[in-house]
This record gives sequence, structure tokens and C-alpha cells, in this order.
Amino acid sequence: MSKDILEYYEKLKQTHLKDLLEDDERNSHLVAEYDGILLDYTHEKVDLNLLHLFQKLAEENHLPEKIQSIQQGAIFNSTEGRAVLHTALRSPPDSVVNLNGLNVTTDVHAVLKRIQQFTDGVRSGNHQGYTKKQLKNTVVIGIGGSYLGIEFIYEALRTHYNGKINSHGRKLRFLANVDPVDSARALEDLDVEETLFVINSKTFTTAETILNAKLARKWILDQYSLRNINDEKGVLSAHLTAVSTNLPETSKFGISDDKVFGFWDWVGGRYSVTSAIGVLPLSLQFGFAYVLEVLAGAHSIDQHIVKENQVSKNLPLLLGILGWYRSSIQKYQAIALIPYAQSLLRFPAHIQQVHMESNGKQAVIDGGNYLQAACPFVFGEPGTNSQHSFFQLIHQGTNIIPCEFIGYAKSQLEEGAAEPQIYRSQHDELMSNYFAQVDALAIGKTAEEVIKEGVKQELVQHKVFPGDRPSLQILFKNECNPYNVGQLLALYEHRVLVEGLLWGINPFDQWGVELGKVLAKNVRQALNSQDLDNFNANSATKNLLKKYRTFQG
Repeated sequence: MSKDILEYYEKLKQTHLKDLLEDDERNSHLVAEYDGILLDYTHEKVDLNLLHLFQKLAEENHLPEKIQSIQQGAIFNSTEGRAVLHTALRSPPDSVVNLNGLNVTTDVHAVLKRIQQFTDGVRSGNHQGYTKKQLKNTVVIGIGGSYLGIEFIYEALRTHYNGKINSHGRKLRFLANVDPVDSARALEDLDVEETLFVINSKTFTTAETILNAKLARKWILDQYSLRNINDEKGVLSAHLTAVSTNLPETSKFGISDDKVFGFWDWVGGRYSVTSAIGVLPLSLQFGFAYVLEVLAGAHSIDQHIVKENQVSKNLPLLLGILGWYRSSIQKYQAIALIPYAQSLLRFPAHIQQVHMESNGKQAVIDGGNYLQAACPFVFGEPGTNSQHSFFQLIHQGTNIIPCEFIGYAKSQLEEGAAEPQIYRSQHDELMSNYFAQVDALAIGKTAEEVIKEGVKQELVQHKVFPGDRPSLQILFKNECNPYNVGQLLALYEHRVLVEGLLWGINPFDQWGVELGKVLAKNVRQALNSQDLDNFNANSATKNLLKKYRTFQG
């Protein structure tokens, strides 16, 4: 079927997008809606015949059936021999998801109940710091999937009306990088007596996380020592929690077993934000019931992708097939995520990891040929900031970069405002750009149009916009809220899976991150030994290491 799609595209690409957009019937069919989300892909190089081929592609590859089997516990992560069940993390308590004869939903909700009890206790002041002060500050220590998704959701909701109310007087910070500047900023101005640390590490061995955890532990003890308090065990027990499966190591670190929250090997790091990894710190900040709305939104999309068989109506399936089509058929090498919502400023960073760590591979599952064109480079920035950053290249550059625009019908600031019309007007200004950009990209401006505007001849070529640049729009019915943030999260998680299935790769391993970490350990050993001459590396690396030491003095 991919051959048929390629052959059809070779004909379709001769038609400019501005001409395709003149077809009202086509336009009416290239819009899909589900549960408060609208996906408009009228500005993609797609017509009704190609949409029919997309349906056949999905059927021939058994996409809905494969996705359903994954959600039911199939061992899909073949290189690591694991199931892939992050969707079970947001399943209702009466759901049944069997793995090795056990219903994993029971375990999921047992952990959720513990999180609810603990976070309710912290937020109410019943669970206090060592000196009986209320724990108002949370510092999350983790990297990659143990950090990015949490920060995305936190930033998305901290200006939401109920999010502001629920988090009043509380702080949530993140410590991810081993750069000491990151730790200094994370701990800046915090009162140790009011601060709780959440250490996110499944095995409790992640190098960067454990280094930062040790630094935080030292900071806690040093701060209490300044107060003439030296009860190490009691202090650490009061101020440390963890999300991990390694109880022996967390216990040795000083964390009480009743403050360690588990998850499972069928949850990949970049898909773990709806596990205790994200639910614990987000519940500390916003409250458990509020965070449950995020899980409910994600579950909505989990169900949608397996229950809707029509590609034209299935939002994550459509996104995934369009992503595959852009990379494998149209040969585009990047996509830009442009949320017209400042609240989503960390969404592109999270999806960079979800997308590129999942599908940034050459090897296919069946051991056959290596891929020639697969996962694109993903980047993004909120609009309108992005327009004043890289949109020059997007509109007139030599590389075509499809864009995915995300917007909301309402501003977060309207609810509860004394004069909501002020925020509505400003939101309309923002969204005017959201609607205009897709037409500017698709339609462009010809030399004739430029000349008619009276532009000097020597400037005409500089003001021509070629157009014919694809994009799509996702529009949410309401303001950015916990439910549709969960939907957005799951929408992109599933689109990445769809693309991986079509490319025949395993989106749930990440062997590509291993080599650099191994080499970094070797470098660190060489730096510690001071014997750079005998370090087993090429001369270029050794010379630079010597310069590094020389510069340090």
C-alpha cells in the first residue's frame, strides 16, 4: 500500500495547496472531531482519494488490532521482552488488563490510593517536615522521562483557574541536569524545613539523578546542621520521597519504605508521567483529584484510538499516518510544534523526547533492512514567539518543514476574571495568528501579487512566498485544562506508536542513549586519575581534555 500511496503522491504533488484549498467538498471532509478536539488537516497535501488509501494502509497493517493487543498486555517491546502498558496507568479501577495472569489495574490503583493518602496528608499539613512545619515546596529530581512530562503538565496548568487555586502558596521545582547551576537554581530561596524532595528513578541507579539526589541529601543535612539539628535518619525520612522499584537502595539512601511509590517495567520512562513519576509531584502541587482529570483525558484518547475504525475520524491514527506520510512519502525531515498557548511552552520539549527517543532509529524489528527515512527532527516554540524566531525559514527557507499548530478556543485567564472580555480580546489577537499562519504557509504570495502592491522590482524576489507548505491545526473547545492536557499527551503518545508500527520499529527501547553514557564514564575516570596520556581515546579527544584541564588552572 505504501507503493500505491507514493505513486498517487507523485501525481498529487503537482497540485499546489492553494488549489486544493479551493475544493469545498475536500475541505469539509478533512476535518475530524472527538470529545472537544478538532483536527483540521485541510492544509496538508491530502485529498479524498489519498484519504481512502490511508484507510487501506491502516487496514492492511492491522493498526487498530495491533494497538488494542498492546493495550491488552502483548509483549510488544521485543528487544527488552516487555509489555507496553502505560495506557493501564489511566484506566478506571474496574478495568481488566491482564499480564502474566494478573490484573495490573489492581496494582495501579493501589499505588494511586497511596499517592492520594500521602499527598492529601502533605497538603493538609498532617504530614509535616522534621520541625513540624508544613511542606509547601516540592523539588523533583529526575531526568528525561522522569522530568520533561511533569514539567510540561505543570507549566500547562499552573495558570489554569483551579490550578492556581489548588497550588496557592506552593512551589514545584525541577532538578535534572548535573550542571551545578541547575541545582543552585532549584534550591534557591527554599526553606529546608518546608521542602520535600521526590527522587524519580526506577532502578535508583540513574547516574545524573543519583548525583543530584546525593547533593540534595547533603543540602538537607547541612541546612539542619546550621540549625543544630543532627538527627540524620529522622530528617531524611521527613524530607525525602522516591518513585522507584529498588527498595533496598532507597532505604540505604535514607528514604522510608512508606514514602517510596512504585511502578513497573512495562512503563517506559518517556511514557511514565501518568504513573507515580508524575502523579506524585503533580498531586503535591495541584491536589490528587485535579490530577485525576489529566488521567481521565488521556484515557479518553486511549479508548478512541482502538474503538474508532475509520481513519478519517480517528485523531491519533490520523496524526500518526500523516506523520509517516510526511517522512516516508514526502521525505520531509523535520516538524515544528507550534502551540498558540504560552501554557504549553514545555510541550515541544516533552514531545521531542517522546517522538525522537521512540522512533529515532534505523533498525527494524524483524531484523530486515535498515530504514532510509523515518522519524523527523522535532522542535518547537509557542506562537507568537516562534514567528519572530524561526518562521523566516518556515516560510521562505529551502527546506520545507511541516507545522502542527495547537490552539484553544478560550484563554485560561477568562474564568474568574473581573473583566473577562479583556482576556478574550487578547486571546483573539493571539489566535488570529494561529489561523493566519496556515494560509500564509499553504497559499503564499506570487511575484505578480507582490508587483501589484507596488514593490520595487529589486525587492520582488525577496517578498515572494512560495507557499505549498503543509501544516495541520488542533483546536480545543475550551481553555487549556487538566482533561484536555491529558488528551493532548495521549494524542501524541499514540501518534508516535502509529508511526513506529508503520515503520516496523520498536518505539519502546532506547539503545541509542547507551554508548555516550559508557564513554562519559571512561572520560570521568580519566579526569579523576589525572593520567590523560594513557587514556584510551583518539588524540583529538585527549588533546581537548588536556586543554580543558589547562583552562581550569
